[in-house]
Amino acid sequence: MSGFNTLKTTLLLGALTGLLVAMGGLLGGSYGMALGFALALVMNFGSYWFSDKIALSMAGAREVSFEEAPELHEMVATLAREAGLPKPRVAVVCADAPNAFATGRNARHSLVAVTTGILRILNRRELEAVLAHEIGHIRNRDILVSAIAATIAGAITMLAQMGQFAMIFGGARDDEEDSGFGLIGSLLMIILAPLAATIIQLAISRSREFGADRAGAETSRDPEALASALEKLEAYAQRIPLPVNPAVSHLFIVKPLTGFSLQSLFSSHPPTAERVARLRQIAAQMRSVERGAVNSTRITA
Repeated sequence: MSGFNTLKTTLLLGALTGLLVAMGGLLGGSYGMALGFALALVMNFGSYWFSDKIALSMAGAREVSFEEAPELHEMVATLAREAGLPKPRVAVVCADAPNAFATGRNARHSLVAVTTGILRILNRRELEAVLAHEIGHIRNRDILVSAIAATIAGAITMLAQMGQFAMIFGGARDDEEDSGFGLIGSLLMIILAPLAATIIQLAISRSREFGADRAGAETSRDPEALASALEKLEAYAQRIPLPVNPAVSHLFIVKPLTGFSLQSLFSSHPPTAERVARLRQIAAQMRSVERGAVNSTRITA
């Protein structure tokens, strides 16, 4: 990621952590704030070490060997070599909806997963471009950040639900007024904190897709194929649901149709039309550079 994107992502993750600590304070005062901070540390630690296993489980993916999917493994190995990365592990999701995602804490512990639907629908060029996009996420080091953001946002939502039950069945705390939280303030915090957490998480998710598109185009040298693949995937995603946990929907190359959730009110991905337009601009730039190189060679000759 660029320096600006790194700073922006760090600030957004800090905001999520602050929300988690504030929710802890709402539920348990100073003790709750300390508990919320400890929970944030545990969540970050767990996301770092186990993000790939968590994502695989939530997405219903199964790691496959070279013998089970030799062509897929060879594509991933070739593209990883082009990107200067170790070969990621490979997994498959048994689902008709065409989609793909990458996960893992770093390049040496990464994984690329595809659905059986995408293997049937895309041609070889398009599939290679999609795999290059996912390897772009690994190269840009943004899959771990997204996993941490999703984990903290989920914890904030969980604490908000606990707060709702506490207010319904336990009544207000005696020290609410002294702590600065009245009944209205508590209600607003419980309602708005999960909303704010979701918006922050999705902002992180959207910003990384453009970067992975560009990285994938550079690795595959075929931005037109990625643009074509995105158009196909978007069309199928509108018709075929992918029944995955909404907490991992941001990982996929196009937003899967998973039914209603708080996140379904917002977009975890930039508009596909905008992504396609940018990719076709990159393709035009590549053609211009190639023509310039050919003309230069002719003049020299």
